[in-house]
Amino acid sequence: MKILLDFFPILLFFGAYKFYDIYVGTAVLMGATVLQMAVIYGMERRLQAMHKITLLLILVFGTLTLVLQDDRFIKWKPTVLYAAMSIALAVAVWVMHKNFLKLLLGSQIELPDATWHRLNIAWVIYTAFMAILNAYVVLNYSTEAWVSFKLWGYVFPLTFIIGQGLYIAPHLKAEDAPGAGPTP
Repeated sequence: MKILLDFFPILLFFGAYKFYDIYVGTAVLMGATVLQMAVIYGMERRLQAMHKITLLLILVFGTLTLVLQDDRFIKWKPTVLYAAMSIALAVAVWVMHKNFLKLLLGSQIELPDATWHRLNIAWVIYTAFMAILNAYVVLNYSTEAWVSFKLWGYVFPLTFIIGQGLYIAPHLKAEDAPGAGPTP
C-alpha cells in the first residue's frame, strides 16, 4: 500500500498530462500531493521533513507553472529538490560533521557508524546524479520526453533503494529486521 501511495501523484500527473496537457497535469500533481500528504499524516500523525519540503516545492513550482503558463518551473522542481538534498547531506557530513540519515533513521535502524557514513555518501552521490540527470533531460528533450522520463525514471530510485537495502541487510540484527518479533 505504501508503494502505491508513493506513486499516486506521479501516476495521476502522467494520466492528466496524456489526456490534457502539462498545466492540467501540474494542477493534478499539486492536488494529488496534498491528498498524499494528508493520507500520510492521517496514518503517521506527522510529516517528515522530506514530505514537507517535497510538498512545498511542488506547490511553489506548480503555482509558478500555472500562473506564468511556463512548464519550465515544474520540470526544474526535481533538479532543485535533488540538488538541495545533495548539498544539505554533503554540508552536514563534511562541514557540520553530522549524519542526517542517522539522525532521521537511527532510532529505527541500528547500524555501525561507518555504515551510516557510507550510506550518507551514497545519498549525496545519488541525489547529485538525479539532479544532473533531470537537468540534462529538461535542457535536451521535449516536455513529453521529460514526462515519460519522470514516469519511467522511477527505476533509478527503486534500484537505489533496493541496493541500499541489500547493503544494510547484513548489518541488521534480528530485532531490527522488518516483521521480526521478540526473540524467546
